[in-house]
Formats: sequence, C-alpha cells, structure tokens
Amino acid sequence: YACNDYILNDTAEGLISRLREAILSWTQKSPAAWPSCDISESDPTQCRRNLRPRTRKRSRSNDSSSAGSTENIHCNPQRKQKKKRTEKDHHRKVQKREKRGENRKVVGLRNLGNTCFMNAVLQSLSNIEEFCLYFKKLPSLEALKNRNKMYQSRSFKELKDAIMAEELRKVLINLTDQGAKGAISPESLFLVIWKVVPRYRGYQQQDAHEFLRYMLDRLHTELLHLLPDFSLKDSQYISHKNKTSIVTSVFGGMLQSEVQCLNCGTESKKHDPFLDLSLDIPEKCINQRKCKETGEETPPCNILDCLTSFIEVEELAETELYYCSNCKSKQRSTKRFWIRRLPNVLCLHLKRFRWQNFFRQKVETHVEFPNIALDMSQFVLSDLPDTRSSSTQLYDLAAVIVHHGQGHGCGHYTAFAINDGQWFHFNDSTVKPTETDVVLACKPYILFYIRREFRLPTVKS
Repeated sequence: YACNDYILNDTAEGLISRLREAILSWTQKSPAAWPSCDISESDPTQCRRNLRPRTRKRSRSNDSSSAGSTENIHCNPQRKQKKKRTEKDHHRKVQKREKRGENRKVVGLRNLGNTCFMNAVLQSLSNIEEFCLYFKKLPSLEALKNRNKMYQSRSFKELKDAIMAEELRKVLINLTDQGAKGAISPESLFLVIWKVVPRYRGYQQQDAHEFLRYMLDRLHTELLHLLPDFSLKDSQYISHKNKTSIVTSVFGGMLQSEVQCLNCGTESKKHDPFLDLSLDIPEKCINQRKCKETGEETPPCNILDCLTSFIEVEELAETELYYCSNCKSKQRSTKRFWIRRLPNVLCLHLKRFRWQNFFRQKVETHVEFPNIALDMSQFVLSDLPDTRSSSTQLYDLAAVIVHHGQGHGCGHYTAFAINDGQWFHFNDSTVKPTETDVVLACKPYILFYIRREFRLPTVKS
C-alpha cells in the first residue's frame, strides 16, 4: 500500500508539494541541507493562497499509458474471457448478499493528502453503531454554542470558531446516509483539526492512535461544555457532575494499579480511568523471526499474550523508587495492573513502534486475535459490584486499523470494519467487501471490540 500524497488544493506549479518535500528534507537532514523553494518574487500572491482543503476533481494523468493498457486488454482474448468470468462471479456474489440482506451501502473518504490516518479512524468509529447513532440524534451543536454562556469561558476560548463534535456529527451522518453516491470529503473536519491542533497542519503522515486519542479527548471536552443541560437517561455512567460524556460511556473503563513495597509488604491501590489500552508485544514474540532463522519452532503470538503481559507483576527500576507510607522512605517495589471496570467498546492499541539505536522501528510480528468471543474475565477483578453485575465479559470484533509500511512517520493506514454481518476493507475512497479470513490474517495496529452486553444510554428528546 502507498498513501495517496496528492494535495487537494495544490497550485499549478506544485508549490505546496515542493514545500512539503523541503520540510521533510530539512527534518531528515541538517538545516544547511534544506532545499530552497523557487517561488517567484514577481508574483507574491502565490505565497498567500489559502491552504484550506477544498473539493476539486483531480485531473487525469498518463492518458496515453491508460489507453495503451486498454488496447492490450482488447488484443488479448484470454484476458477478455477471464474478465467476463470475473464479472459473472462478482454478479453472483452480489445476488447472494442481496438475498441475505447484506448489501448495505457503504462509502469511502477522500484522501486530502496523507490523511489516511484520519480516514481509518473515522471509518472505524462510524461502524460502531451505538456511538454513531448517538451523534446522529444530537441537535446542531453550532446552535447550542450560541446559547451556551459557559462556552465563552476563558478556558474554552479556542472553541469559538472550531467545533470538532459538530463536524464529526456531519461526517458520521454522511457516512451512514444510504443515499450517498460516492466517497465523501472530510475537509471541514480536517480544517477544524488544523485550527485547534497546529501539529496536524500541512499534509504530513500522522499516527492513527495519537489522532484517535486526541479526537476522543477533544470530543469529551466539547460535549461537556456544549451540552450542560442536554440530559441522558437510563445510564449510571453519564453525569455532568462527574464529568462524564458519551465518549467515556462508550470507551471509558477503569484500571486499578497496585504498588507493593518490597521491604515491608505494604500495598497501595490507585484507580485510573482509560479510553484504550496500549499493549506491548512480548519480547518472546518479537524474537520469533530470529528463531525461524535458526530453525526453532515457536508458538504464535496471541492478543491474550499481550493482555497477560499487561497485568503481569513488574519490579520498578531504581529510578522509580516508591515512597512507602509505612517505611517513611523510598523503597524498591513491584507494580501490576488489573481492569476494575470494562468499557462498552474495548480499544486495544498494539505498540508496534519502538526506539532502537536512536531510530523508531516497527515491530512486524503477527499477533493473532479472535473475531468473536474475546474473553476478558481473566484480566478483570472479580470481587467488585460492577463485575458481579455483568454476566459476561465477552467481546466481538468490530473494526481493525492496520498500518502498512516500515516507518512511523510514513506508510499508509487502512481499516477493516464489519457492517450488517459483512466485513469491508476501507482504503480511503475505495471500499471493498472482504472475508473474515483476510481480516484475521492482517497485522493489527488498533483493535475495536464491542461488548455483547452493550449498555448505551439513549438521548432524551
């Protein structure tokens, strides 16, 4: 896969593309090697063109090559017959899906220039049905903004002209609109992101997990300020007094960390909320490639191995000495995590990028994961009311984000998501149905699991 680095609003001279190349060259080399951008001083208006992403059809290129390829197809009777057979097979598959009621309309998202990281996250969120339905039922947040006095508070001035929740609401509605004829452009949402987060300005590749975390945190903050009187019913997790929102109601869970002093055995417990779990890939799994080179057989790595490693007891380093209230001094200690409360949507992030020899390298180890019945019971504290009130801790896979490529700041992101029982592969504007085996064979970067006992509040009208 290669990310579409086409810049939607570039000039005829390709100035934005050349500027991006200059920035990349400057970051990879010394400042002295920074190439100059040949912008004519006689036409300074070229430098002041608006960088706002806007919809514009891309001009076709390489017409001669495409015409030549078409001519070759017609000259080859074997390819022509194979094409007819492929079309017939595809027609039969479509008819079968129509009979099963699985031919739901799904649409893609246009790549505005290395924005595949955002597209993969948006497609994953849009296929979490309850989360998407909530935003579709919300009123216009722009109208609520003008009536909300809290919106003018000093701590929230940055939202004056940029509401991410409103633009996300529009994108989710368009993605699930059955009347959509083709790929839609998330340009308005991307423009809001430009305004509120300077690091995302431009057209450079970004990390999908970092973007997901920022988006969820931002949505949580905006909804608390924009909807102080917009109530939700039938939920023990939604409360403006407790500073919870639909984001924490869907993705929010609770961790319990336990630190034990190795000198006297005193134990300290702390509760921390989470929206996702970042899991290390065990070192034994990373070394599988070395074992294969020597001919040794090693068991495959499973997502359960990563979860087990997450809750294992670890001894803190000398630089992280724990202050023991009993010993009245810093002591060596151990630490471990438990899941105190499971979320409705369990988001698992695999740490595939690690620093080694001053470079951030990617871990290409394949991690097996189930598409149904992920059992989280062995990682949860079993003596708590929240745990006892739930009869199951089973989760089913809803979406997967995959990173293609070697580097952290490059490559391409795509997503798999299940929609009405059919898996789809979302590659920017291209959306194709796929099989479960293809999904399970990928190397996941982010996994979204939905709890079988999904308890989401409904919007009060």
